[in-house]
Amino acid sequence: MAVSNNSLGYLVVDGAEGLFRGASLVVDFRGIPMDFRYTDPIRPTRLEKILYGNALEVYLREELILESLIGAVEMKPSIWVCRETDLLAPLRSITRGKVLFLAPSSHSPLEAAGNVEATGEDLSYMIQADSVSAPLRASFPENTKEDDVKQIAAMLVDAAKTMELLEPFGRIQKALTSLVEE
Repeated sequence: MAVSNNSLGYLVVDGAEGLFRGASLVVDFRGIPMDFRYTDPIRPTRLEKILYGNALEVYLREELILESLIGAVEMKPSIWVCRETDLLAPLRSITRGKVLFLAPSSHSPLEAAGNVEATGEDLSYMIQADSVSAPLRASFPENTKEDDVKQIAAMLVDAAKTMELLEPFGRIQKALTSLVEE
């Protein structure tokens, strides 16, 4: 697996309406795709629902979908970004790299791009990625060091100069919808 120091990996794992699927998109700091992977939709059978019980969703999301996506990616990103906090721990365990949850916020802008402000929740911060937008809400898995948070924030600021940081999630959703329509 090749490593790119200036790339972000975006992951989506979806379980809507009993149909589980996922996709990953690795982009450079301009938002240009470098690698895209997706899983075929998985619809658990009635028997699987009975046998797996409450563990079925965790098994499908983490072991089948997340592990297969990470294993298939040929271009390893500097940072993996997800939009579900419950994926942070398994994502870090699988990738053994830098991971974060990233979402929009309605918080007023911080003083300058690159500012990082703790939210009061464990390992949750507001990161001002550019000078005019609302800061992004970022959460990190347990045992993330303060230096890693600062390093990731600096990389996000660098990427935000040439791309919209949350926009790749929309592209992944559109790609998954397109694949279903085909």
